[in-house]
Amino acid sequence: MTESSFDVLVLSGDGIGAEIMPHAIRVMNAAVDDSIELRLEYADFGGCSIDRHGVPMTEETLRQAQESDAVLLGAVGGPKWDDLPVDQKPEKGLLGLRSGLDCFANLRPALTFGPLSEASTLKSELVSDLDILIVRELTGGVYFGEPRGIETRDNLRRGFNTFVYDESEIERVSKVAFELARKRSGKLCSVDKANVLEVTQLWRDVVCEVHSEYTDVELSHLYVDNAAMQLVRQPKQFDVIVTGNMFGDILSDVAAMLTGSLGMLPSASLNSSNRGLYEPVHGTAPDIAGQNIANPLAMILSIAMMFRYSLDAAHVAESIEVAVHRVLEQGLRTGDIMPLDPSAECLLVGTDQMADEVIGQLKSS
Repeated sequence: MTESSFDVLVLSGDGIGAEIMPHAIRVMNAAVDDSIELRLEYADFGGCSIDRHGVPMTEETLRQAQESDAVLLGAVGGPKWDDLPVDQKPEKGLLGLRSGLDCFANLRPALTFGPLSEASTLKSELVSDLDILIVRELTGGVYFGEPRGIETRDNLRRGFNTFVYDESEIERVSKVAFELARKRSGKLCSVDKANVLEVTQLWRDVVCEVHSEYTDVELSHLYVDNAAMQLVRQPKQFDVIVTGNMFGDILSDVAAMLTGSLGMLPSASLNSSNRGLYEPVHGTAPDIAGQNIANPLAMILSIAMMFRYSLDAAHVAESIEVAVHRVLEQGLRTGDIMPLDPSAECLLVGTDQMADEVIGQLKSS
């Protein structure tokens, strides 16, 4: 008997995003039980929306997203649209979607699955059992600050962007990070550049003020350059990291590569109601699109995050995560996570077979 029903908007996007999404949806449908009803809607987004509608996101697509309980996004962009003006590129639609949903908190886990510890470029002892969560402020900072643009002064072109945060933006993402740290190991590291940027001095001040409500959480601070170095030097010293939009954009990709492949990492972007946008970390990879070799696991794990954070169905999330782990334990690999050691007992599979194997594990359990 159905106990809960949810509206989910599916934006497959471009490149391997559009290729992977149908397989991820198959996994999602296999994971849910009779207590959950999912009502799916589909819309164009990104480059394919530019081709069909002239814009990366139509007003109707934004309306659908705002009325949904969650949004699944493949990936957007590609060389085909690189020469468009900045405000017309596929990525502009992504910024508009995040802003339109007020998804201010981006959760980027960097998790090393045991069977993949050898896939990292770092020594396995540095990354085995790695479990870091980066909380990135997503709707403010230099990516959204005004004024911005390119102008000509004294016959010289001059580009400018505004790096700005107000205390309410810092406070709300800090609270999300403290709450998550409280549920994990009770450690939070805030990353800024307070020694040279006034805006991040305010960031540090507000994070310290919020800390007074979470005295059970151990708070530390690092400058962003040192944080990048420490992620590579000793990544297991971190549990939850909170930082601004630009720094989080960079550090989350550094942390992602500690695990061996962007193709394994999901993300969630949440608003104050825990409605969210769920997408894999990887891009559209146009060089491999349509070849049935892309790794679908990041999108599948993003769906697991959707069940955990927006649909309040942690048991479904756990079943998906366990199924992925079992498939990896059996030695099944897409090309991006194949070990370099030719003697390793692993089987190279395609996008469709990897999804099939996850579904098989879900059915067997």
